[in-house]
Amino acid sequence: MELHFAPPSIEHIEEYNRILGTCPQIPTSDYAFANIYGWAEKYGLELAMKNGMAWIRQTIPETMYWAPLGDWEKHCWTECSIVPKLGRFTRVPEYLALLWEEKYGDAIEIKECREHWDYIYNVRELIELRGNRFHKKKNLLKQFIKKYGYEYSPLGPECVEEVLEMQEEWLRWFEEHNPSVALEAENVAITRVLQQFDQIRGLTGGAIRVQGKVVAYTVAEPVSDDSIVIHFEKGNTAYKGVYQAINQMFLEAQAAEFEYVNREQDLGEEGLRKAKLSYNPAFMLKKFEAVFQKAGAERQ
Repeated sequence: MELHFAPPSIEHIEEYNRILGTCPQIPTSDYAFANIYGWAEKYGLELAMKNGMAWIRQTIPETMYWAPLGDWEKHCWTECSIVPKLGRFTRVPEYLALLWEEKYGDAIEIKECREHWDYIYNVRELIELRGNRFHKKKNLLKQFIKKYGYEYSPLGPECVEEVLEMQEEWLRWFEEHNPSVALEAENVAITRVLQQFDQIRGLTGGAIRVQGKVVAYTVAEPVSDDSIVIHFEKGNTAYKGVYQAINQMFLEAQAAEFEYVNREQDLGEEGLRKAKLSYNPAFMLKKFEAVFQKAGAERQ
């Protein structure tokens, strides 16, 4: 089977999401279309869709492949010679990793990638913030509500420019204290996604204004009937409790119908891991690296 790769474009959304919907596991955050589209420049991402499967190739800083998407159970892996030939896959969801281990046996090596595991939370818990587990979060939320004359509103195309202005201000402030190439790359991804806000189907979000100025925003995308991913979330920390506010207000206003919210991975950063754990995840979506030692025969 020959695959023809091309950079992801808005024209791919409908077919890509249709294929994504056939995966037997809740999709991890990596495979939401806005994530693929937003980070395409940073990782040199390319898409190929054929025979009901979507293939993703990463070309920066080196060539490797992400997990193929589709109905993994129905796909005939024993006749899919292209998978062993491609050699190395990253961000492989647990369901597929275990399936490949069964199908390919000793020809494949599976390794946990803890830094890529997604943190999944119960939406209702993060809205209500009940009990001692969430005492600090709820206290900060109350402080924000009491102290600032705020306005929350859904994010739409009409306020994208305001949000981008806030993002630029946030980036300048943060880089003064923590200069980072990664932040510049994230800024590109955020800009790419926001500029196509009305074109990426299902994309949603929210913004908080204080005295008419955006001080926090979030950008999210549904990945299944019961799960939504938060791709980007930024707040001006001069406003105490701003992150607790945008998190709770967005979920209550626009995501209450979902059971789970995916707040993505920690990338191995200690501070980020601590912050994500502090919100008491319901469970993790594990991801793995899969390396084919040789194009060997599948386990019979």
